[in-house]
Amino acid sequence: MIEAYLIHLAILICIYIILSISLQLSMGFTGLFNFGHIAFYCTGAYVSALLALNGFPFWVCLIAAGIISAVFGIVLAFPTNKLKGDYLALATLGFSFVIYAIALNWVELTRGPLGLPGIPKPELLGFVFSDNLAFLGLAAILALISYLVIKRVVVSPFGRVLESIRDDELASKTLAKKTFRVKCYSLALSAFFAGIAGSLYASYITFIDPSSFTLLQLIPILAIVIIGGLASLEGTIIAAIIIVLLPEPLRFIGFPSSVVGPARQIIYALLLLIILLFRPKGIDGKIELE
Repeated sequence: MIEAYLIHLAILICIYIILSISLQLSMGFTGLFNFGHIAFYCTGAYVSALLALNGFPFWVCLIAAGIISAVFGIVLAFPTNKLKGDYLALATLGFSFVIYAIALNWVELTRGPLGLPGIPKPELLGFVFSDNLAFLGLAAILALISYLVIKRVVVSPFGRVLESIRDDELASKTLAKKTFRVKCYSLALSAFFAGIAGSLYASYITFIDPSSFTLLQLIPILAIVIIGGLASLEGTIIAAIIIVLLPEPLRFIGFPSSVVGPARQIIYALLLLIILLFRPKGIDGKIELE
């Protein structure tokens, strides 16, 4: 029983690692206050679930989830190109509400609040990942691939352009850098991996509905990025482990589920306050949150 519980937590950690390091790419390295990340996560989950329920193999569902989410990332880049800071955050947050409203109200496609049940478990080369331990192996491999790809991006010359845009976009333009195109690429890649995480989540839980992708689900992802430290992938991974594991003892104290949920949000808020007050750069951040 304990072993199954720990495996479940490890799977959630892998999903949160993919989600948070992909947000780190656009937020920490490019300086885009992207509150639309949960929308890409939602898009990936629904695309993957709908394809899987129509008989498509898992690898097709996974790649399609990433690609469609990346397209949405590019779409979001166009109307928000001139926005910065709080205005960009509000615009991307509005995008999240739009995607949530589509998932909730397009009943013919998403079944609205009833959700999509019976999502098949992943199957590759005839092997079905029906066992949680096997699924953990799949989730860990995808998390590792995501980390290696994003790490490769941020240490490349392209990554240095991302950081220059974050630090001073006008200076980057004067050096003939095509900043809009670079931000499009950043958002697209960030959204791609968020879609991968959504596909992984849908196939693990085997049921999704719009309530899985609300603003409350965005809070722990932002907490991971800020606590881990902006522009730090390694700090983000450590923070993902902390954020997933820290509230778990509440389950063993005997609190009802109606108390555990709000208590989680209080813990996240307290952690953020402590980090912002005593360690503004987070665990291993390269820059401070402005």
